Amino acid sequence: MSIAVAVTAALLAAVAFAVAAVIQQAAASDVPASESLRPGLFLSLVRRPAWVAGAALDVASFGIQGVALAFGPLVLVMPLASTDLLFALPLLAWRRGQRLNRAEVVGAACTAGGMAAFLVALPSTAGAGLPGLADWVPALIGVAAVVAGLLAVGIRMSGNVRTALYAAAAGALLALLDAVTKSVADLFRHDGLGALGHWEPYALIVIGCTGLILVQSSYQAGSLAVSLPIIDTVEPVGSVVMGAVVFEEPLATSWALVGQVAAGMLAVVGIVILSRSPLVRE
Repeated sequence: MSIAVAVTAALLAAVAFAVAAVIQQAAASDVPASESLRPGLFLSLVRRPAWVAGAALDVASFGIQGVALAFGPLVLVMPLASTDLLFALPLLAWRRGQRLNRAEVVGAACTAGGMAAFLVALPSTAGAGLPGLADWVPALIGVAAVVAGLLAVGIRMSGNVRTALYAAAAGALLALLDAVTKSVADLFRHDGLGALGHWEPYALIVIGCTGLILVQSSYQAGSLAVSLPIIDTVEPVGSVVMGAVVFEEPLATSWALVGQVAAGMLAVVGIVILSRSPLVRE
């Protein structure tokens, strides 16, 4: 029952996030580049009703994803939650009175098939439970170093390179956010309001706000066709690593691991194909 709840919630979160991303990118792309990576970016965006609607969907997606993480491991939930384009494209095609072309169908099949194979290979055993602060320190330092390095280079670049680097930084921070979200969800599920006595809920707010700035900066810097597939690749891969390292969630072993990696790569190929759809580029 818990796995069914986790899978359903993760897929619903993917739908909400995909639609929100398309709406927000259209609004953020009109903001001057000088606002990038600054809190002032939000002062411009909150004046746009379309962006506010997208932000509401983002909040809903995050809440649904939190439910999924409360009932399932990171290595299960986050790959499913990263399939947003798979669900968004048919809705966008229907809204515009278009049909999916052959490449889009192939991309959807690669994403769905690769994700299904990845999940089938997952072991059924659970992780070690709630991690302690000592388990978090390497992850926190590692992600901070990666994000700082990507931004330091990206701010000196322009065009698609800047967009890609900002998106990679956003994806890495979102992976950390996913891991902290799972910890917070587990704390509230087991301790109720006693979870407020731990550091994780407060770290969640700081990481979440910073991650939102990075995501919107990647949307503002360039095309969604560049930023979204990178975020959709870096975030789930980082989340799987976080799950295995911080929460000790088991991955497949031996030849099953090889198959799982191949399945994940197939899903990534599908995401890249879908990201190049005219529906996304528009």
